[in-house]
Amino acid sequence: MNHNFFSDYFAKLHEMNQMWWKELDSGKAAINSPLNKALNELSFEDTTKLLEKAATQPAVLAKVQMDWWDNQLKIWQNVTMNNGDGDALIKPEKDDKRFMDPAWENEAFYNYIKQSYLLFSNTMKDTIDSIDGIDDNAKERLSFFSRQAINALSPTNFVTTNPELAKLTVESNGQNLVKGMELLQQDIQSSADVLKIRMTNDGAFHLGENVANTPGDVVYKNHLFELIQYKPTTEKVNATPLLIVPPFINKYYILDLREKNSMVRWLVEQGHTVFMMSWRNPDASMFDIDFDDYVVDGVVKAVDVIEEVTGEKQINAAGYCIGGTLLAITLAYKSAKRMRSRIKSATFFTTLLDFSQPGEIGAYINDPIISAIEAQNEAKGYMDGRSLSVTFSLLRENSLYWNYYINNYLKGNSPIDFDLLYWNGDSTNVAVACHSTLLRQFYLENRLIDPKGYKINGVYIDLKKIKIPTYFISTQEDHIALWQGTYRGAKTLGGKSTFVLGESGHIAGIVNHPTKNKYGFWTNDKAVTDPDAWLDGAKRQEGSWWGHWDNWLAGFETEEQVEPRQAGSEQFPVRANAPGDYVLQKLPIEVSNAMSDKKEKAVN
Repeated sequence: MNHNFFSDYFAKLHEMNQMWWKELDSGKAAINSPLNKALNELSFEDTTKLLEKAATQPAVLAKVQMDWWDNQLKIWQNVTMNNGDGDALIKPEKDDKRFMDPAWENEAFYNYIKQSYLLFSNTMKDTIDSIDGIDDNAKERLSFFSRQAINALSPTNFVTTNPELAKLTVESNGQNLVKGMELLQQDIQSSADVLKIRMTNDGAFHLGENVANTPGDVVYKNHLFELIQYKPTTEKVNATPLLIVPPFINKYYILDLREKNSMVRWLVEQGHTVFMMSWRNPDASMFDIDFDDYVVDGVVKAVDVIEEVTGEKQINAAGYCIGGTLLAITLAYKSAKRMRSRIKSATFFTTLLDFSQPGEIGAYINDPIISAIEAQNEAKGYMDGRSLSVTFSLLRENSLYWNYYINNYLKGNSPIDFDLLYWNGDSTNVAVACHSTLLRQFYLENRLIDPKGYKINGVYIDLKKIKIPTYFISTQEDHIALWQGTYRGAKTLGGKSTFVLGESGHIAGIVNHPTKNKYGFWTNDKAVTDPDAWLDGAKRQEGSWWGHWDNWLAGFETEEQVEPRQAGSEQFPVRANAPGDYVLQKLPIEVSNAMSDKKEKAVN
């Protein structure tokens, strides 16, 4: 190996150590955060409970340990006798791509390491599952955080125990590690209190050019959002406009990626007049913005503007993830206030209304952790979107975190050009008050399904008062909004609901362009209470669910198609070309460079 490798590598390592100490001294590092302290305390309490219960069940614990020892001996015998060529006794899960290199199978040393590691991982899970007397929430946390720790210690994450990395390091004279250290240094500088690993080449994408480039105009702007009206491409358009409410914890252009991956462009091509809300990226001046603001100054205002611009008395509306939750709250709010119904149908993409089954994010849903997050947010003035992005990535740590750690920092590879991953890394903050409401009142206390549990502007939100037809699309592998939970939420509404289950996950299952013919979906018109019973009776259909949804929307068109509409109106003239200004805001956002008046009124 080139002697310069060591001097180059340790020079970079010295720079990294200085940076880490600077972070620690300034109190920015995660080790000093209220959240990290709460996680450690809760983990200690849960582990103590596990050990106490295990002490009263020695036979159970002894069996788990004997099984582990017996299997460990079998692995050793199998590998040594067959020199690594025999069938493995312990195999990775089908979707586990960490051990793809042939050396994990063909070389005895690595084969033994792999099987021993997988056995240890399985044994830890079995130990937690086999001990009785631990409450379900504590057991879920123990399983989740144990998995996190075990996957962090995977032999694939270290040069000396990963055959592919060891070979690459020798062949490149260690330049992979030097390059990786440079990438790590850059990522630390752009991270918040948790290391955010880049997933794609940020320089490959430019908003308005090769992503978020469907032609359109900003026709309204206030302190919360910009409203984009997309230009028609068909000779005639549907009479009923379509409003899309994206989540305010992400940027809207997940639905307007590159041309062959853009739902917005496809909808326009089907004859829809599409309006999109583009949320402002919050800074510390917006600390007290809450759901009330997003409802009244957000969705309600957008509906008003669309009516004035198009002259149509009713629209169709769709909301994605927490944007769908916001849309449902808006519908119930308008009903409670006896406001004129302006939304004739509502569609919900992977939307939770009943938060009793939140998925793996539930490991963070308890009072000590939420209180710590609230304290941390209060100190900053917002929930930092960079940290939030890492939290969601760690829900699928092997595929969304550690593989990029290996590729970037240990292999020294520059990330690939991928529009979806570019969007994923383009984070947004969340306002303090709004994030607290989301975590405490929705996730922790599940108030939204209680007709007297949650208020907007002084009126109770009763989801049963939503009588319009609704369409719910969820995805089978969604780890953020479990489809069984979204199904139960659909049953809380008062109108007729159509439920569709797509293949794949929270993003890929929704952004599923028909030309790709990649994922199918299930439908079942029978109204059953149990989601699994619904799936048992469902019929799988080939192709994207987009076409099914478009046909469903067509059922609400009572008028003939009309001439394509001009952008804006006299009251709401065109302000700028899409994608507008708000979507261009990058983290971190300095308050001094942002609009200081959080209640700035629209010019129009």
